[in-house]
Amino acid sequence: MPVTFLLGSKSDTEFTQKMADMAKEFGVSSEIIVASAHKVPEKVVKEVEKLNARMEPTVVIAVVGMSNGLGGVLAGTCLCPVINCPPLKDHDDYLVNIHSSLQLPSDVPAMTVVNPKNAVLAALKILALGDKKLRSKLDARMKNMKAEY
Repeated sequence: MPVTFLLGSKSDTEFTQKMADMAKEFGVSSEIIVASAHKVPEKVVKEVEKLNARMEPTVVIAVVGMSNGLGGVLAGTCLCPVINCPPLKDHDDYLVNIHSSLQLPSDVPAMTVVNPKNAVLAALKILALGDKKLRSKLDARMKNMKAEY
């Protein structure tokens, strides 16, 4: 499963399912796992161990707001690329919570993409580096997008 979504809370499942559906449109499988770094760190450790044992290319998208410990833990321990996509509810939520996804210590390389569609596209572009068929689908999408302007 090339895209793994790790959520800090079950309440973010609907937000995440839309991203998983978009990945599926490109023929990319995904899985959604709820594992709060604060509440069940032992589950996060087990999931990272599974991710690190995979031989197929995988991108992880961390979906967590407020105090984003999950994205940092994933980026600091997982061999896969990590993208934070916080489920921001409004402008106030953005102002309060975005910094926990953006300001991570050195050697904790997580990207943060606020727009969920763009987070999926970023993950797909990473996976397309080793998948000609996916690269072709992304190229066609870009050409169609450009034709509209």
